[in-house]
Amino acid sequence: MAKRVLAKVKPEVLSWARESAGFELHEAATAIDIQEARLSEWELGLSAPTIPQLRTLATLYKRPLSVLFLQEVPTGFQVLSDFRRPGRGPMRYSPELTQEIRIAHQRRELAKELLADIGEDALAVRALLDLKMDPEAAGKVVRDFLKISDAALNKFGGDAEGRIALNFWRAAIERVGVLVFQATRVSATEASGFALSYPDLPVVVINRKDPPTRRLFSLLHEFAHVLLQQSGVSDLEIDISKPVVQPAIELFCNAVAAASLMPRDVLLLDPVISSHGRSHEWTDEEIASIAKRFGVSRESLIIRLITLQRTDWPFFQRKRTQYRIEYEEQRQRQAAAPPKPIPRNMPQEALSNFGRPFIGLVIGNYFQDRLTLSEVSGYLGLRTKHVEKLQRLAFGM
Repeated sequence: MAKRVLAKVKPEVLSWARESAGFELHEAATAIDIQEARLSEWELGLSAPTIPQLRTLATLYKRPLSVLFLQEVPTGFQVLSDFRRPGRGPMRYSPELTQEIRIAHQRRELAKELLADIGEDALAVRALLDLKMDPEAAGKVVRDFLKISDAALNKFGGDAEGRIALNFWRAAIERVGVLVFQATRVSATEASGFALSYPDLPVVVINRKDPPTRRLFSLLHEFAHVLLQQSGVSDLEIDISKPVVQPAIELFCNAVAAASLMPRDVLLLDPVISSHGRSHEWTDEEIASIAKRFGVSRESLIIRLITLQRTDWPFFQRKRTQYRIEYEEQRQRQAAAPPKPIPRNMPQEALSNFGRPFIGLVIGNYFQDRLTLSEVSGYLGLRTKHVEKLQRLAFGM
């Protein structure tokens, strides 16, 4: 019988790898089909995994095998310690969200290296907001910084899904030096997005599992985090009708997002609103028409109308219940319908998930012979045969 070869690893590195991947001890043990006690022994140094077992752990933790052979715990960006909410300490995140945060940080580091390789510096993004500002004034700061005029804000009514507005605002935010990515692994119930608020090359990540109108609001919410220079993971499902129990920064970022997307003066000049009168009741047609024009969700619009004293919380609660019933009915209809296979457009997915600035850096370095086609494929998660199509799609080349 062949002798088992045990891996010579540091137990503290095994613990760090698991914790930094967002797994509790029992979760990791279950995932690789071993007893929790055995994994605990490995992390305490009482025994050691075999090489195949260590390789399985590396796959689970999304780490290169070589990382688990390090002789000490790496320093630097620590996912769980860098994100805190006031008075609550580090948050407990799922492995999927933890990995998305780590991947976003790694992409930023890669982008910095690629910029340095071509002799360019990342644009600086200063802290333009603070929590004492009036949200309306803060919204104007956001629009001025992005060079978005009032006239450009209510022109999205022809887009049924809200993608035009999302792409418009995303391009504006990317132009000022922010990397915008879309997460694909995270449940929509856990997080709407997060921000890595560095003074140079900050990162905003929004959840692709959300509909475009929700992603748009999340985009502006996270951008407010960037302009506050405070990193954070956000869940837009906070109860803003009870502000006393909500984190002040989340309430502020929500208010800034709303004021940026729907400025008071522009919104109140909307023909549907200006002719509505003072009633706090709105028809579904009125709500849908206004929300589409600004590219926002119906719930976001109603909350904005509450802020402007054009409706009230009882109306919002009724509509929220209605919308959730409609969503559930739609979900059940879709589940009952026979599945229709939809071919994946991998270049389009890459463009959507990575954004033009990041893709431009990767492909630009490839054309200057600083990256191989294989490296481009790996960084963008594409087969090499798709790279040329992505280039044409992103830049018309």
